[in-house]
Amino acid sequence: MLDDPPRAFLGVERSATGRRWIGPEAALDRAAERLVQVAGLALPVAQVLAARGVVAEGAAGFLAPTLRDSLPDPRSLRDMDTAAARLLRAVARGERIAIFADYDVDGGASAALLIDWLRAMGRGATLYVPDRIEEGYGPNPTAMRALADAHDLILCVDCGTLGHEALAAAVGADVVVIDHHLGGETLPPALAVVNPNRADETGDLRHLCAAAVVFLVLVEANRQLRTGGAAGPDLLPMLDLVALATVADVAPLVGVNRALVRQGLAVMARRGRPGLVALADAARLEGPPTAHALGFILGPRVNAGGRVGRADLGARLLATDDAAEAAGIAARLEDLNAERREIEAAVRAAALAQAEARGLEAPLVWAAGDGWHPGVVGIVAARLKEAAHRPAVVIGFDGDVGKGSARSITGVDLGAAVHRLAAEGLLERGGGHRMAAGLTLRRAQLDPAMARLSELLAAQGAGATGATPLRLDGVLSPAAATPALAESLEAAGPFGAGAPAPRFALPDVRVASLRRMGAAHLSLRLVGGLEAVAFNVAGTPLGAVLEAGTGAPLHLAGRLSVDRWQGRVRARLQLEDAAAG
Repeated sequence: MLDDPPRAFLGVERSATGRRWIGPEAALDRAAERLVQVAGLALPVAQVLAARGVVAEGAAGFLAPTLRDSLPDPRSLRDMDTAAARLLRAVARGERIAIFADYDVDGGASAALLIDWLRAMGRGATLYVPDRIEEGYGPNPTAMRALADAHDLILCVDCGTLGHEALAAAVGADVVVIDHHLGGETLPPALAVVNPNRADETGDLRHLCAAAVVFLVLVEANRQLRTGGAAGPDLLPMLDLVALATVADVAPLVGVNRALVRQGLAVMARRGRPGLVALADAARLEGPPTAHALGFILGPRVNAGGRVGRADLGARLLATDDAAEAAGIAARLEDLNAERREIEAAVRAAALAQAEARGLEAPLVWAAGDGWHPGVVGIVAARLKEAAHRPAVVIGFDGDVGKGSARSITGVDLGAAVHRLAAEGLLERGGGHRMAAGLTLRRAQLDPAMARLSELLAAQGAGATGATPLRLDGVLSPAAATPALAESLEAAGPFGAGAPAPRFALPDVRVASLRRMGAAHLSLRLVGGLEAVAFNVAGTPLGAVLEAGTGAPLHLAGRLSVDRWQGRVRARLQLEDAAAG
């Protein structure tokens, strides 16, 4: 007999966004109370830690994670010794080194890590980032052949695990692959393939992004240097790059990833990397960096070059040690990001209309169109996923060839499904990881491929339920939502994939005033003084409830954050849902 579903929190069976509210279980309430008593935490912070399985005795370690305690042994990954030793040999002999990097944030950060380390060792490297439109994802035979003609060692970062043909073309050079994308049954012809998602790996480190894997290679290289009596470069200042890549690549912020991001944010706050300083200044960021800023402000700007501009701009920005060069690249990326937003808006509107006409209740939501820019299909796929609470694919066709990106939901391994489609011959190319994937297909393959992908995802449970319930960590009153509490909650982060920011319900509150911000956002002040903002809700059921609810009691749900502006620090509620009080 199936267990009865948990009682709706505050009695909200169907909210303005169509979701059922679920509150903390009784056992979590008891765990939170113990955290308050033993660890001295505020109740809302204790509720967040209890929901993450943190016990009172482990609270201090959770709130201040260290790499010493959480960093895995790099040698637990296959080919690690070989990869690090080959890199050191190239440095010692003054060999010519090339870095072939993917065009996204993870690839750019991975390349910049290696360039940083090599610079500290007195060596340089040739950076090669493929053009998204002309060359597509990953190594290609033409580029690899040319690099091999002029270099002794080629390091493929954030790509290469499935590049059998391309790597075979690199005659005369050794190739080392440092990647995290799902591997096939056979490895490409490389000297070493360091990848926690190789088919013969345990999978214990499958959540690492490529930059984190590169960082482990450098840890191992430094260890081998120490064994030989030499000192390697200081790696701690490079953690800002690992943090940026981890968040931007939507890697789960658990385990070592959480420690990497926490430490990386602290490094970034010192403003020592010219590229990130210039990018933050161009974006007018104030206050210390946060995981949200990495994922939604800095990351998209780094990505803009690979999406609609020069593919290597992001990697060059992250790697440069020249402030003037960094300022110039950051300004260019700022312009490209604005252009990207315009292109994205047009594709998003067309894709959403097509997906809605097809239906948003299927296991897979997808859309395809002629001329859709390949640089924005991934972002649009993410928007479709959010709208439908289903895995989503968006494909742009240029003639007979379509290039697409896919985004998944928690619990559904999209990368494995896309990889299987490629193995079955339903795609020209395809691969990725659990939460994101890329694919290339012919027009005649479109319908069969999407039907088969939907079937594979349905077998994993996609589409089995309606809108995902809204899970809440507890309740707050507007008076309790202080800047001090918001900063305490922030210290329990970083929040992101695998570690969602805590959500609280504010029961029976009234909206004192409301105004539009731009065309799509709402700014509210609650009775009691707490300020709130609801993004992109104009014209939605949630926006209608909020605009009609001034003076009437409402249950509100959202995330409490610290708003820093012109030296002022205040708490602000980011509204996500509402229901009648």
